[in-house]
Amino acid sequence: MHNDIILSMRSINKSFPGVRALKNVDFTLRKGEIHALMGENGAGKSTLIKVLTGVYPKDSGQIYLDGISKEINVKSPYEAQNLGISTVYQEITLCPNLTVAENMFIGRGNYRMVNWRSMKKKTTEILSKLNIPARATQQLGTCSIAVQQMVAIARSVDMDCKVLILDEPTSSLDEQEVEKLFSLMRELKSRGVGIIYITHFLDEVYEICDRITVLRNGEQVGEYGINDLPRVQLISKMMGKDLDDISSLQNRQQLDENLDIPPVYQAAGLSSLECTNAFDFRISKGEVNGFTGLLGSGRSESVRAIFAADKITSGRIKINGKDVRIKKPKDAMMHGIGYLPEDRKRDGVVEDLSVRENIILALQVMKGFFKPFSRAEAEAFADEYIKLLGIKTASMDTPIKSLSGGNQQKVILARWLLTNPQYLILDEPTRGIDVGTKVEIQKLVLKLAEDGVSVTFISSEIEEMLRTCSRLIVMRDRKIVGELKGDDMTQDKIMHTIAGEAV
Repeated sequence: MHNDIILSMRSINKSFPGVRALKNVDFTLRKGEIHALMGENGAGKSTLIKVLTGVYPKDSGQIYLDGISKEINVKSPYEAQNLGISTVYQEITLCPNLTVAENMFIGRGNYRMVNWRSMKKKTTEILSKLNIPARATQQLGTCSIAVQQMVAIARSVDMDCKVLILDEPTSSLDEQEVEKLFSLMRELKSRGVGIIYITHFLDEVYEICDRITVLRNGEQVGEYGINDLPRVQLISKMMGKDLDDISSLQNRQQLDENLDIPPVYQAAGLSSLECTNAFDFRISKGEVNGFTGLLGSGRSESVRAIFAADKITSGRIKINGKDVRIKKPKDAMMHGIGYLPEDRKRDGVVEDLSVRENIILALQVMKGFFKPFSRAEAEAFADEYIKLLGIKTASMDTPIKSLSGGNQQKVILARWLLTNPQYLILDEPTRGIDVGTKVEIQKLVLKLAEDGVSVTFISSEIEEMLRTCSRLIVMRDRKIVGELKGDDMTQDKIMHTIAGEAV
């Protein structure tokens, strides 16, 4: 052991019914270090953190704080906080209706005996020291998500935090907000705080982290210095197989320009309550196209209009050359259209239903709830797609909320594949999931296209769009400003089109 070790976890084991989640996992964190905890969804990252913070009791193993001088057995997150172990989650757990100062001090002492002036003064000092752009008297809900996360971090630091755990803190932040968060992390690092950083963004890992620990299938693959593990090797270790450069994954599809064959889906002057500018759109059989543009450009609003997820206000729609009426999602489903939404938690998964029930949901809607599938039929459907997509679950009766994000996404994909769609819309299908599952989904999209399914694919990662799509519709300010295909499909061309500049 070295004197600079602040946290040491040794031979940690944890099992749940039917699943061994952690197998003799070791993890070491040093003072003033930003340490990435990496692995695919279901690798054991969240379980390890929950064991450390007392959410789950460990089955066996040892946890030491401050080298080997102090073995701890944390029984609750409150106890972890008192020991100096704090966690800031992707979803903000503070109170948006209270002020920044109240959030800083909530739960710390008797509320009736609070010295409000002192609390405000101390909060102002903390915000100033950490360069957090907020006022002590400002209602937290009026701050950006990035600032809310910084306040949560500042609260942890003020409570003598030794170990700070950041779980996917940047998934909802823009580039400028991420840089502000990184500045705060570097400040905390200089003060000797050890930071455990969990993210799916490889660029961030190599920008901000010092070391990487990789987990796979509940086991530790290894611990590496950031300069000792190239990105391709990191991906290979996370996936457990040799991986050629992901750039080798390409859509080699040639667009069918035969105008005698009508598009699978075609809209003219389509508009919805959320998509104020009417647009034209078409997609051919077996084509993978995509909407691209900056956040807020209208990508998601456009595909929601196609699926009638938002109320349609105008437009003429044809399916395979025939006029049809699509006024609500069920109409779209009955015409062979499937839709994986951008926000899987809000619009996708039904958390309290099982994996089996989530998989059959769309097909059951199409059949009618008064004609339910038999238990045997539902189990056969679920078993087929759990195997087909490699969904990691203890059983098909496991509540979907117990699954990792990537496996939840696979369940929603299974839901739509079960309906045998002729046209599938995937809005951010790889957001917030690990690299391995991203590649699996991209390969699945290309395989569906080969089988004749038309796919609209939307991703915030331009490189992912270029690997997957054969045609891109470029949007700005909720308007289509360009269409790219062939040799024009380059990152440079996309950026210039979004900006309205010639290359």
